[in-house]
Amino acid sequence: MNRFLFKFRKYVCENTGCNDMSLPNLVLREKLRKMLEEDLGFGDITTEITVPENLTAKAQIIVKEPGLIAGIEEASILLKELDINVKSKVKDGSKVNAGTVIMEIEGPARSILMCERTILNLLMRMSGIATLTNLMIERAREVNPKITVAGTRKTVPGLRYFDKKAIKIGGGDTHRLRLDDCVLIKDNHIVVAGGVKEAIKRVKEAVSFTKKIEVEVQSIEDALIAAKEGVDIIMLDNMKPEEIKEVIKKLEEEGLRDKVLIEVSGGITPENIKEYAETGIDIISTGYLTHSVKALNISLEITEINQNIEEKQI
Repeated sequence: MNRFLFKFRKYVCENTGCNDMSLPNLVLREKLRKMLEEDLGFGDITTEITVPENLTAKAQIIVKEPGLIAGIEEASILLKELDINVKSKVKDGSKVNAGTVIMEIEGPARSILMCERTILNLLMRMSGIATLTNLMIERAREVNPKITVAGTRKTVPGLRYFDKKAIKIGGGDTHRLRLDDCVLIKDNHIVVAGGVKEAIKRVKEAVSFTKKIEVEVQSIEDALIAAKEGVDIIMLDNMKPEEIKEVIKKLEEEGLRDKVLIEVSGGITPENIKEYAETGIDIISTGYLTHSVKALNISLEITEINQNIEEKQI
């Protein structure tokens, strides 16, 4: 896919709200139930002993530091599964200050306490990823307004959907969600195949036209080979900004620059992302968004306790 088509697709998504991170509610509910089951075991013995069954409670979920919120939709689904009423005070993607109440909930006190940590863990991690993604995008676009910042597959096993969705909410690109999304010929594939050209040849002979082809390279020579062989994306792996500029210069000299997307990856952090963005590349992909993220500080506080009216009457 050439640069024009890539930019057109990006424009359509940003202006029509298209989202490649949407699971049917049935599937999403099952994922969330498994999260709760992992924490719950055979029951919350502390809550069952200390909290009478007939109590209802109101609570607030409060952000303790500035950030960008993600996970409201997922938290709401799980809370409603437990017959807890939810009033969302902000939407996913909202930037908030410390002290902001993002959700108000009401329902059985036991249920609220039982799911408290699961809900908070999900909101904290997703919001942390969204916040970090947004920060890195802002820094990169100070020097390259059209650049895309993407995640990688360096996600926590079992949490990929939630990690990738948080990147999306933060304004980033999800990159490959799974191995079957597209062809990505990496260094070990190249070694086993016997070289970049041979690896690309094998792929082109077998893969469907519907799959984009990306190649990871570590030298100017391999980048030129990949471009001449007609791949869609060239990933410059673990190259310094000076090397990246040299690759782009060579592609321009060969009349190949506009025929491929240039992605860089490897060792990119919030501290150095500007250096990479200003080289003139199209995409930065970084595992930092998920493997080094700091969870956003969020808490749940009970604000009111009531005895169930029906229980009172009995």
